[in-house]
Amino acid sequence: MEFLADPNVWIAFATLTLLELVLGIDNVIFISILSGKLPEEQRAKARYIGLALALVMRVILLFSLSW
Repeated sequence: MEFLADPNVWIAFATLTLLELVLGIDNVIFISILSGKLPEEQRAKARYIGLALALVMRVILLFSLSW
């Protein structure tokens, strides 16, 4: 638990958190633009699938970094 006292760990954590927020917002905007071009009855499903896949990919990538 000594690593928690290291400021570099907290800086890295803050940087990764900020990156996740920015990339999450980017995903929402991109998926909204793309799903907006679909017929009305398919938009909600496309947004749900797109955001779910983005979340799954992000979790897989984060786990692969820590592995």
